[in-house]
Amino acid sequence: MSDCGAAKHPMQDGFSFQLEATSPEGARAGRFGTPRGEVLTPAFMPVGTQGSVKGVTPQQLRQVGTQMVLSNTYHLAVRPGADTVRDLGGLHELMGWDGPILTDSGGFQVFSLGHRNRISEQGVEFRNHIDGDSLLLTPESVLDIQARLGSTIAMVLDHCPPAEIDRDAAGQALARTERWALRSIEHRQRLELFEPMAVFGILQGGTHGDLRRQGAQRLTEMPFDGYAVGGVSVGEDRDAMLEVIADAGRYLPLDRPRYLMGVGGLEEFLIAVENGIDLFDCVIPTRNARNGTIFLSDGGTLNIRNAIHRRDREPLEPGCDCPACQTFSKGTLHHLYGRKEMLGLTLGSLHNLRVFHRFLENARKALLEQSWEQFRASIRSGFPARSG
Repeated sequence: MSDCGAAKHPMQDGFSFQLEATSPEGARAGRFGTPRGEVLTPAFMPVGTQGSVKGVTPQQLRQVGTQMVLSNTYHLAVRPGADTVRDLGGLHELMGWDGPILTDSGGFQVFSLGHRNRISEQGVEFRNHIDGDSLLLTPESVLDIQARLGSTIAMVLDHCPPAEIDRDAAGQALARTERWALRSIEHRQRLELFEPMAVFGILQGGTHGDLRRQGAQRLTEMPFDGYAVGGVSVGEDRDAMLEVIADAGRYLPLDRPRYLMGVGGLEEFLIAVENGIDLFDCVIPTRNARNGTIFLSDGGTLNIRNAIHRRDREPLEPGCDCPACQTFSKGTLHHLYGRKEMLGLTLGSLHNLRVFHRFLENARKALLEQSWEQFRASIRSGFPARSG
């Protein structure tokens, strides 16, 4: 169970977080209230980096259980540009999505586009990946951009380093992230908001538990509306990643939403929820679906391109309530993928998203019904994942 109490500052007007149930270990079910609607936690956010979840309409996202989506500040700042998005009515209108939208600050691109950027105390200067033009992201400018986009939840700029750096370098990245967080807090008072916007702080520290603990103590002194765990799944080995996840919620306030950035997988979800994480995002369900990998509720996968599925009249997963399983067979999906029909990629994406959403819905249900131990035991019996 987390040993951290309430945050010392009120949440932004229009935002709230209420715990409904907890387990002795620290797993929790809650309600995250936003001006764009309530999110029942734990919850997964599909990734719409460019302002669209690839191959899936907003109506279909709702159909499979999506409550909140994620988009990316860096990519939208490059194309079409924050002012263009605002001229088009804001990110919600651009995406055709009326629910909450969380926008990442571009801090992950410090890691993923490291060969195209230069980090200084001021911020991060990118040679953007489209035409090579210079783009400077600072703690202040990323909040300005997210405000112009009309984000529901904005992330601060952080320094997300690669996994292979040593402890001293990880400490330096953490310290810079903290200084940038303080600048973000100061600047948010000057923001011209397109609509109400919460701001989340981000915890770094690499795989070093002592840095994570020190960073959490300092970060939670700052008046953020929620707290995210960053710098995970950036190249570290699996055991180290799981250790960071297991430790993630222990030092963050009980009364604020906790967000694990960029980690997706049912086993990872189970460990993270068990340790008090509320929100998740990852490109895996849609990206893997486009490559033919289908997730199953027991933690396994199947490759729908394999010839074994050619004449199979069964659904991807018996009992699944997604549009793919309700209407089409494995054989049909195998044919659609083989012919590179867009419908196949959409159906695979919808199924994978439904698996992720349903897993967290069932985790929430188990917490509310005080049957978490049974749920956890039943899930763990299915790991490691099987493929076919």
